[in-house]
Amino acid sequence: MGECCGCGKTLDVAAMQARHRRVLWIVLLINLATFLMMVGASWYSHSSALLSGALDNLGDAATYLLSLLVVGAGVAAKARVALFKGVLILAAAVAVAVQIGWRLAHPQVPLFESMGLAALLNLAANGFCLWLLTPYRNDDVNLASAWECARNDIFEGISVVLAAGLVALFGTGWPDLLVAVALLVVFLRSALRVLRIAMAELRASRVASG
Repeated sequence: MGECCGCGKTLDVAAMQARHRRVLWIVLLINLATFLMMVGASWYSHSSALLSGALDNLGDAATYLLSLLVVGAGVAAKARVALFKGVLILAAAVAVAVQIGWRLAHPQVPLFESMGLAALLNLAANGFCLWLLTPYRNDDVNLASAWECARNDIFEGISVVLAAGLVALFGTGWPDLLVAVALLVVFLRSALRVLRIAMAELRASRVASG
């Protein structure tokens, strides 16, 4: 009887890990596709906000790939990967800051039509990713940090759609830059949150092993 119970628990864990891998593969591929779409749209429309979103999608794709690599690993390994994810989000924030500086030095009014279309497509994709990850957000630190990235993407998507509308309304590029600055703040806060959670998990794992 005890052996059967043990087998049941093993099967449950294996099934959960299989679900984690499946959902992470899906959101990884979606983010790679939206990254390519957003980069092209950003170049065509001269939008800092779109490029910020594209960099965010690329960082998310890397995050989901790292998450895939540690599915089934121990708490310490997952915490180390979460720590690296925080660093990746921080790197995206730096890239956004550089892009904002470039646009301030070379001002242009974005093409709101292509900007808005790309933003809407990206928002739809981000919403689907969040929906896929939400049931697993409390399973472990690995999926929690992946869900954190997806939740940030919703804010980013809504903000870029709003920026496109304001660019169309006012005929100026300041809403695009304003949204890029807002995304920079979101990235910084998210990076600090993920880093804080990862450090707490690392400390807990050291105490448990010690």
